[in-house]
Amino acid sequence: MASVPVSAQISAPGTAPARGPDAPRPADAPASSTPADPAQGNGPIIPDAEFGAALPPLSGDINAPLEPMPAIPAAGSTTTAPVSPGETLGPVGPGDPALTQPLTPLAAFDATPLQDAVIANPDSPEIRYETVVRGLDALNLDDEFKSLSALREGDGKAANASQVAARAREDEALAVRLMQSLGYYDATALSVVERPPVAATAPVATNPTATTAPVATPATAPAAAAPAADGADTATGRLRAIVTASPGQLYHLSSITVQAPAVVPEDLIRRNLPIKVGDPIEAARIQGAEANVSLVLPQQGYPFVKVGERDILLEDQGPEPVGAYTLPVDTGPRSSFGRLTTVAGAVMGDNAGKGTNGAAPETVFGLDHLNIFPRFEQGQLYDSRLTDDLRDALVATGLFNSVAVEPQRTGRAGPDGTEEIDLLVRQTKGPARTLAATAGYSTGQGARVEGSWQHRNLFPDEGALIATAVGGTQEQGLGATFRRSNAGRRDRTFSIIANASHQNYDAYEAYIGTLAVRWSYDSTPIWQKKFTYSYGGELTGTNEDVYDFDLNRRRRGTFFIAALPGQVVFDQSDSLLNPTRGYRLKLNLSPETSVRGGVSPYVRTMVEGTVYYPINDRLVIAGRARAGSIQGISRDELAPSRRYYGGGGGSVRGYGYQRLGPFEPIDPADPEAKRNPVGGRSLNEFAVEARYRFGNFGIVPFVDAGNSYEDSLPTFSALRWGAGIGGRFYTNFGPFRVDVATPLNPRPGDGKIALYISIGQAF
Repeated sequence: MASVPVSAQISAPGTAPARGPDAPRPADAPASSTPADPAQGNGPIIPDAEFGAALPPLSGDINAPLEPMPAIPAAGSTTTAPVSPGETLGPVGPGDPALTQPLTPLAAFDATPLQDAVIANPDSPEIRYETVVRGLDALNLDDEFKSLSALREGDGKAANASQVAARAREDEALAVRLMQSLGYYDATALSVVERPPVAATAPVATNPTATTAPVATPATAPAAAAPAADGADTATGRLRAIVTASPGQLYHLSSITVQAPAVVPEDLIRRNLPIKVGDPIEAARIQGAEANVSLVLPQQGYPFVKVGERDILLEDQGPEPVGAYTLPVDTGPRSSFGRLTTVAGAVMGDNAGKGTNGAAPETVFGLDHLNIFPRFEQGQLYDSRLTDDLRDALVATGLFNSVAVEPQRTGRAGPDGTEEIDLLVRQTKGPARTLAATAGYSTGQGARVEGSWQHRNLFPDEGALIATAVGGTQEQGLGATFRRSNAGRRDRTFSIIANASHQNYDAYEAYIGTLAVRWSYDSTPIWQKKFTYSYGGELTGTNEDVYDFDLNRRRRGTFFIAALPGQVVFDQSDSLLNPTRGYRLKLNLSPETSVRGGVSPYVRTMVEGTVYYPINDRLVIAGRARAGSIQGISRDELAPSRRYYGGGGGSVRGYGYQRLGPFEPIDPADPEAKRNPVGGRSLNEFAVEARYRFGNFGIVPFVDAGNSYEDSLPTFSALRWGAGIGGRFYTNFGPFRVDVATPLNPRPGDGKIALYISIGQAF
């Protein structure tokens, strides 16, 4: 084939025929030495005359009506027939049935965006990788990065190298966010996914010029694919994902502007915004300062304060990068406490304003009883802490399904110029009945189960009826209590108590009936108070077997006792059931009179102190000391159930219940016979525990000591020691306790092991 010069090819372009409506007509086309041949594909498909005749005639009047539709070919024919006016088109042939279905309702349309996923080939092996982070340790961000890292979350395993690269991109953005949170707003991060060099003994690639380059993926650009193919490329080693962080310069505050109306005192906002010019623009510091404003201003008379969106204008053109901080604050009016108002209905949600089963809601308390709870006076400067205190006191009653206390603007001006704010109490009635049960076991006292039924508002307001029953191997009883909570004033309780019991212990067997009245100011699990007290009156009748030292045998005796018991407690501990720091001091004083043939007045006293010292977050050292004394009566004239005894789970562990102290004389006829304790007029006890907690469990080694004495004052000459170890399971209502103890200086007849199971710490 003869070659054609390049210059000729350029000057003579190809002659492929032009197609389409813009193609030149044959008359306009340049002459060609080769005639048009339709068979060769270079001639016109339709002659010009035929094409022009097929075009419909067009009117020159643009306002003329449209021309009629052209003729439609008849079915099965190539001829056409004109469409008469009013004639409809023929039926359209069958189409896609899906086109006839109605559209999906907009509300049911799934608008969830598609998620990209890396799908692993099931035949490919799982690859391993290691993660290296550089540049964050100097900023103390390593721990926070590890807790949020996508690479760390993968635990060094991935389906393929693309997945490792995707995780590296996520960690780039994470590193930048963490650095910016500290004020490094020019921070950048770069990730590299590479295969570490193969050891010298490993096989090498067959192509000596081939290399595997690391993949660099800056935070602002997508990461490149990992080197080589998935699976096969990792046969010689693990992948390594390296995230390198560059913080850049640290931005500092150049100015602080608070946009707010005048407040009293005038520096109230600024002094409670704990940031200053020159501080780093650190997210946690800025947010904490703003939260402090939202917290403190409602405590200083501004219940409706709103902290707006901050604005920080960054400037990096000066000697050092800085930011100008602006914070808008809407303080609302300076306010004082007004009146309480109340409304029944749910606090929030779809059931707002409805009662049970859609019925009209009921209020638990009216305004008369609600006004017992506030610790503030009308006209006092508003303090959100006192509002929270009111809500907590209402919650502590246990009578609400939901309760909220909301400040409401009134527009009323107080004497000091502040606006009086009413507190709206939203309340919904909750269940008032409660069933409860407790159980325990201890060596010497046996098993004991106590159940109670309570209606907390049977006699409104807060008049409760409580029925109790006790069943055990050595104690049985029934009781009923009427209790009026918040009686006349907040936190004061009035009770009337009646119970009857049978107690059968080594020290005595007694049938006891008691009627008592009591006024008290007590702590609750929700509201622990630093100072509590109680006082009242008690009438007791008891029939007991008592050892008669004159007859050298036991006999039954009946005692009638009138008492005025009182108690004060000073509590500086951090918990009622599981204290870990602080101390408690308690004093019991009960003037009493025993009527048994004559009137014998006497006084029973008991003083107790406990201390809790945390060594660290897991270990607490706890100590207890207790001493008691009965003055004004001889031991033999005192009912056995009113005497002091030592030993047991709440006393000196390792010894039987009530088995520390004086005993019956030895029977000369049977010197080996078991002797029963007779009790004493004084008592002392000591205990030390090391409470070590790990998670919800704990181990508690302990040492106890103590005794009871015939004299009215305790001594330290005859202490009995016990030691043991306990286990604790911590729940949300207190620890479950199991203690095992043994006496260290036992007497004849003392057991070797004692077991105690209960709720709450020993002290």
